[in-house]
Amino acid sequence: MTRFFHKRSVFMLLVLMASLATAGRGYASQQAPQASDQATQQARPLSEQKPFAEAHIILQVSDAEEVHHHATLDIANNLMKHYGGQDMVDVEVIAFGAGISLLYPDSTDKEKAERIASLREHGVRFYACGNTLDTIERKTGKRPELLPGVETVQTGVAFMIDEVKRGYTLVHP
Repeated sequence: MTRFFHKRSVFMLLVLMASLATAGRGYASQQAPQASDQATQQARPLSEQKPFAEAHIILQVSDAEEVHHHATLDIANNLMKHYGGQDMVDVEVIAFGAGISLLYPDSTDKEKAERIASLREHGVRFYACGNTLDTIERKTGKRPELLPGVETVQTGVAFMIDEVKRGYTLVHP
């Protein structure tokens, strides 16, 4: 009788080990595509325009303080110098809320518009929040004019969050 229980115990142990091994292989095969997807995502550049960029930065402008606007432009310029040129760093600027005024073609501050144009020529991308523009238009009856080359995204904060999730570093001067 003891021999029967011993054989049965050994048999049950072997069945348990086999089922664990099979489950482990199934788990590994389920995980393999994820690991492969992660490797593909890491191998793919974050930005098609800047495939060799060592750093990906998104600068947030959400207030109307001129000192912060100029600091944002200074930081974008300094990042390109630090990383050795426009191809080595990917810089985006998102303006929303009161910060949208950074992107207005202000006739009293030609230097700011020229600096933005120069940064754009060197690959910095500027985005305006469409919700902010819609709100201003609703309140004033007129949609604000933006500098040439500024792209509009529907929701500036969501755009910024999505870029951070993709791997961009958020800087709020």
